[in-house]
Order: sequence, then C-alpha cells, then structure tokens
Amino acid sequence: MKKLFVFVLIADLVLAQKIFEIPLSPRIADYNIWVKVDDNSKKLYGYEILKWKNTSPDIINELHFHLYLNAFKNINSTFMIESGGQHRGIENDLNKKNNWGWIDIDSIGNSSQGDLTDNIDFIHPDDDNENDQTVARVRLNKPILPNQEIELKIKFTAKLPKIFARTGFAKDFYLVGQWFPKIGVYEYPGIRDAKVGSWNCHQFHSNSEFYADYGVYNVRITLPSKFIVGAVGNLIEKKKNSNGTTTHYFRAEDVVDFAFTASSRYKVFHDQWKHVKIELLIQPEHLGQVQRHFVSVKHAMNFFEKKLGSYPYPNLTIVDPPMYAQGAGGMEYPTFITAGSFWGMPQGINFTEMVTIHEFGHNYFMDILASNEFEEAFLDEGFNQYFETRIMDKFYGRKNSFFNLSGINIGDYEMTRSGYTYQTNPKLAQINIKSWDFKHGGYGVNTYNKTAVVLKTLENLLGEKTMNEIMRTYYSRWKFKHPSFSDFISIANGISKKNSGNKYGDNLNWYFEQTFNSTNVCDYKIASISNNELNWKLGIYDSAGTKKFSGQNDKKKKQYEAKVILHRLGEIILPVEVLVKFSDGSTKTENWSGEERSKEFKYVGKKKIKSVHIDPMQKISMDVNLINNSLSVEKDSRTSIKFTAKIIFWFENLMLFFAGLF
Repeated sequence: MKKLFVFVLIADLVLAQKIFEIPLSPRIADYNIWVKVDDNSKKLYGYEILKWKNTSPDIINELHFHLYLNAFKNINSTFMIESGGQHRGIENDLNKKNNWGWIDIDSIGNSSQGDLTDNIDFIHPDDDNENDQTVARVRLNKPILPNQEIELKIKFTAKLPKIFARTGFAKDFYLVGQWFPKIGVYEYPGIRDAKVGSWNCHQFHSNSEFYADYGVYNVRITLPSKFIVGAVGNLIEKKKNSNGTTTHYFRAEDVVDFAFTASSRYKVFHDQWKHVKIELLIQPEHLGQVQRHFVSVKHAMNFFEKKLGSYPYPNLTIVDPPMYAQGAGGMEYPTFITAGSFWGMPQGINFTEMVTIHEFGHNYFMDILASNEFEEAFLDEGFNQYFETRIMDKFYGRKNSFFNLSGINIGDYEMTRSGYTYQTNPKLAQINIKSWDFKHGGYGVNTYNKTAVVLKTLENLLGEKTMNEIMRTYYSRWKFKHPSFSDFISIANGISKKNSGNKYGDNLNWYFEQTFNSTNVCDYKIASISNNELNWKLGIYDSAGTKKFSGQNDKKKKQYEAKVILHRLGEIILPVEVLVKFSDGSTKTENWSGEERSKEFKYVGKKKIKSVHIDPMQKISMDVNLINNSLSVEKDSRTSIKFTAKIIFWFENLMLFFAGLF
C-alpha cells in the first residue's frame, strides 16, 4: 500500500503544469504537499516532498525548519508570552482544548540520508525560551555540498487553532497559513548583509511575520466536498472522491509561501485585469460590496504597474472572512489576500477599499521583494503603507479617501500620519529594529505609520519624480531576491546624487540615520514675531554744543525692525522653508538648514511682518506638531475653534464606528 501511495505521488508530479516557461526566481525551496483536512478534529494530515538547493559556498550539515503552528501549542510559547493570547484585538478562549494548535513532524528522511526523525531537536535562536517549539533543527547524516540538492520526504500532523492570528478555524471557516514544515533561509555573504553563512530561521513572534526562499508549490488539498476552496497559485484540477471529499490541486511558481481557505458559505465572483484573473470569495451578507473589492484592487494594480513594475502572476484571489473570524482579515500571501468588510458599510467609509489595496500591495513588498520581515519588517509593512496612502488619496481624494460622511472627511495619508503624530510617546522606539525588540510597544506605529510618513517626507524633499525613480529601481533591481535596508539606501543615494547633485550632501545617510535608526522626532516652532518701530530722531540730541529736541517722525519715513524667531524643539535636523508675509501683501521665502536650535530672521524697512509659516508646502510631513508651524500677528480664534470642533466630532464618530466593528 505504501509503495502504491508513493507511485501515485510520483505520477502526480509528472502531471504538474508549468506557469512560467522561464523561472522568475532562483527556486531554492520547492514543495509538493498532499494534505487531508479533518473537519471534525480540525487536524491536517500531510505528506511533503521538499527539494532544497544549497546555493551557498558552504557545506551544510543541518537544516532549520519553521514549525509555526507550535506558537499556538501552549501559554509558554514565545508568541503566546508576547501576545498574552490576544492578537489584532481578537482574544482566544484559552480554557478550551480545541482552541489550541500544534504541528508534529512524524517522520523525515530519504534513501540517501536515511531516517532523520531522531535527529530533530528544537532550538530557540532569539530568546532561549526552552518551551518554544517553533524552530526545529534537523542534523544531517551526510553533508550537502555547494550546488547540491537534497530531497526530503516529510510526514506531518497538525492541529489548527481557533483563529485569532493569521491562521485557524472559526465555525465552518478556515484560513490555513504557516501550516507545514517550512525550511528557513540560509544566508551567506551576498545575501542581505550577511558576513558569514548561517541559517536565518527565527521563532514565531507576536509582532513578526515571515521570511522564506522562492520555490514552486504543488499542493493537493482534500476535504469534504461542501467546502469552496481558494489558495495561493492556480487551480489546476478539482477531483471528487468516492468518500464525499474533493481534492483541489493548486500550483504556484516563484513564490515564498502557500496558504489556503475553505468555507461552505462563500459566494464566488470573477473579474479580469489585463492578464490577471481575479477571484473574490465573499460572504453572502456582503454581496453589496463585490464591486468595491474589484474596483479598488484594479486601482492598486494600475498604480503599482505604473510606479513599480508589472504584476507577474496570472491570478489573484481575494478572501472576505466572516465577522466571527476577524483574526483572518487583513492578511497577505502571494496571489492570495484576505481583506475585510462589514454588513451595511456605507459609501464614504472606504474601509473595504483601504484593506484590499493594502493587502494587494504586499504581493510586491512581501513576495516579489522578499525582505526579512522578522528583522526589517518596515521594508514590507511600512513601504506598503506608503504606497497604500498614495493609491487611496489618488483615486478617492486626498482629503476624504478614508472617511467622507456626514460632513466629516479625512484622507488615508492624513489618517496614517495622525497615527504617528498623535501617539503619547513618539520616542518609544525606532523603526529599524528587529520585530521582537519592540518590547514596550510601538511596533505598529513605527513599522507602518512612521515609515510611511518618513518616506512621504523624503518624497517631498526630493520630488515625486525622483522618489518614483528610486522605488522603480529598487523593485527592478531586487525583485525575486532578498533586499535589505542598506540595498534601498544605496539606490536612494545614487539616484538622489544623480538628480539633485550636492543639494542634500554627498548622500542621504544623514536622513536615514535620523529617521529610521533613532527615536528622534521633528518639531519646528515659531517662537515669536515682533514689529518694533524705529524712531530715528525722537528725543534730545546734542548738536553743535546745544541740545535739540526732535519730535515725532514723519509717518512717511516711519520704519520698523520686523523679526521672527524660530525654534527647533525636536532632535531631527531637516532643511525647511519659511514663508514670511508682510503688511503690504508681499512675501519672502527663507531657507533654514534647521541646524541651529534657534534661528532669527530680521527685516528693517517700512514693512511689518503679518504672519509666518514654517514649511508652507508641508514637505516635512513628519513634523509632529503642525499647529506651532504658523503664527499670525492678528489672531483669529474663529478658525481654531471651528477646526478643533471638527476634529473632536470626527474622532468621536470614528471611534464609535470602529467600536461597533470590533
């Protein structure tokens, strides 16, 4: 029977259909997986054939694997310690046995290596938590030489958790992610910033996401026939079995991961964008939002194609999870995203559009540019957030792209910026640290919001044309590779120098050090404006041995010493423009390097200063307090009162809205 099963597997492999005639990626880790989903026990019974190639110059004596589902095994896993059993606002009921998840490697080996099952041990490279079982080391009986391949046969059993963090079940709904033994990335000099060869295979942390090599996935999923299934890649075949189950065969090429969903309640819709077939699996109560998903994702596809490069895959699946599986919303895998919508979502609240656009963007920054989301999460999340705001503001209006209802409006970028500038402690953490080092908070704000604001500020300084060139070059040079932040900086420095000369110095390192590698903030303030009349001849003056009195000056000759004093309250130093408006209607734009803590501009003449505005074009978007950037001699409280009332009203309504959702 076992021999027959192996023969069937080999026959299935021969039938695999190519998607790309020429591979797009190195294809280091290829997977062929057969999995049966037991709907009663919520268990997965899997058989995996992994083919891994040693592309390094090193001799490999052990392999490292991610066993992500063990994060949900007990309260002592690193993930559960960090999250407290709560993630994305969704709390799991830990007192129920069926709500926990785990994964076991039942056997692993091949004819050359022999049985390696006893060579497995758990390691904890990040925190020495001996109870964490999310990373396993497999010691080899024979080393893998440079350019050699190894093919391992792996049998595994997994139990899905009650969904609350990216994967699991909820009633009749499944989102199955990070569910199979997945090999880590072996980095060596030339891969990111590696100095020596070593495995990069981190534990599953509450904040972090994932990092993997490219490969080809052939996955066959067997489960009861009542389920509608969507997955990464193309559906090649769907075969009904005699026992009331159906086997769904999906193939994906040049991707870094594989996930799938199943539910009996899905309604299926299809659309097309150029060469891409779009499938939407949506809840029946959300049918009124079908076109909102399609229209928004097409906006994203058009924008990314124009600003970065073409979407190479032939398909995209959008999943709309039910309300009782909120932990599954807003997640991304190659060619496969979960969005999020709610019954009765009115036009003007563009939550569905925002999530759809954001998750699609991850196909570029998570998959095509396969950065290390454990160590440099902002290269995916923050860069993608920056593009999300650009797309939303372009297609739905800069001032109302996120919220436009009942006279209240706010743009998506404005929302993103507010998330950074309104936090209690903007110095809590810097952007560029490992995801698990955000021990006291700040992961979401810094990784998403602050990164997007920093990139928008860079765009404002360099100009949109130069910023677009930087992003296009980054994409074209590093697609289907593993870029690091230093790779992005190198490209930004080169293009800035080419387009702007020495306007910003020899390079932009000063900018990146201040914004990504420190907790410093930017805050400019107008301290004071003064207009002092200069009465040149008013008083008693000695003249030819006599004292003469000089009375009031001729008004026509009256002059003033007009002066504005600026303060730099924050540590970040950025060049900034200062717009000075005078009493006669004229203006003058000054340039301030920002280097001094205090700067004075003085004007002597007939004109008084009427108002001053630091950064009038709001290029320095990361300035945490824009209110103190403007000052007028003649104050008008009506504007500030109206503005404050509007903000308070907007926040109250927005918070009530989201409280109802969650």
